[in-house]
Amino acid sequence: MLSPNTHPAITQTGLRANLGQFSLLMLINAMVGGMIGIERTILPILGSQTFGLSSTTTVLSFIISFGLVKALMNLIAGVLADRYGRKRILVLGWLVGLPVPWMLIYAPSWGWIVAANVLLGINQGLAWSMAVVMKIDLVGSEQRGFAVGLNEFTGYMAVAITAWLTGYLASSYGVRPVPFYLGIGYAVIGLGLSIGLVRETHGLVQQTTSTSSNFWQLVKQTSWGNRTLFGASQAGLINNLNDGMAWGILPLFFASYGLDLPAIGLLKFIYPAVWSVGQLITGPLSDKLGRKALIVQGMLLQAAALGLIVNTTSFGWWLLSSIGLGIGTAMVYPTLIAVVSDKAEPASRARVLGIYRFWRDLGYAVGALLAGIIADWLGMAWAIGLVAGLTAISGLLAHLNLNND
Repeated sequence: MLSPNTHPAITQTGLRANLGQFSLLMLINAMVGGMIGIERTILPILGSQTFGLSSTTTVLSFIISFGLVKALMNLIAGVLADRYGRKRILVLGWLVGLPVPWMLIYAPSWGWIVAANVLLGINQGLAWSMAVVMKIDLVGSEQRGFAVGLNEFTGYMAVAITAWLTGYLASSYGVRPVPFYLGIGYAVIGLGLSIGLVRETHGLVQQTTSTSSNFWQLVKQTSWGNRTLFGASQAGLINNLNDGMAWGILPLFFASYGLDLPAIGLLKFIYPAVWSVGQLITGPLSDKLGRKALIVQGMLLQAAALGLIVNTTSFGWWLLSSIGLGIGTAMVYPTLIAVVSDKAEPASRARVLGIYRFWRDLGYAVGALLAGIIADWLGMAWAIGLVAGLTAISGLLAHLNLNND
């Protein structure tokens, strides 16, 4: 199953020349995104209502385990991909993801939910990383923002649609098991397509003539040694810090004001749906107009949207805030990946992207832990407000450190 790819080698870069493989990888990344979507609406409520958890930090422990493991997988995915090839790591990610929906369905205790999210973190860190890297391999240097925008569009549209569907299914059939049947389908289809139809893209990178740095030198350069890469890494961490908070806290916050599951599901659909569609615009826009302005303004818009959520108490304002949060994230998310790709040498790009995505997805764990502690101590409104402030500060740091390319 993990044997070398037997399809003919891909020898030419460019979207038009590789449209079939690019489209296939978009579909596969939709399956990857759907695996997260099955948790977005109902899992925090499953913890508080089905398992009777009273501590917000404990409820959010599934996000902490997910974020930590996904961050670590991002860090090593690029190394594994450069050594063993992209396709093998993609398939491995799906093999690890297969048990996740079954564990969510039959979990007898919250510890099983946390364990399922360890596997989900591995699945996402390997499979989503490879979907991004392979698309960048395919299109070449001129369309990176466009490629990333399309990749993130499909992934987060699947998150949005699945979040809405699970809320609807949970209101009709109960929180378990029916909503999680979607995850079984995603895992089976994603694995089958990855094994049967995906072609290796590593040869496109091996054709380039550039030197490859030591891994720990790349960690130093990406994390703090290069100002632009530092600016991107800290913005990525804070972006996913506020997303981790939104994943765990917002369903509970909305429920505390009496919203039912379909209404919460709609709000949880709007945010990633706008984020998803917006990246079709912001990805290519960053190729033409530059990266910095989109990132800085997007972070500040996210901060404003979170501030509006915590200072209002009606569905209409929350809907507007969710749209603003989605637009801000769409401005930031693909553009940061494009910035990192711009700065990385082709031979080490997968590893540099992995290091950036380590810091970015560590934000899930940091955001869930920080928001849970603050919510237990001072209340959910304080947790949301604190994250809004950190997001604004991150936007200012991006302004000071990113170049104007």
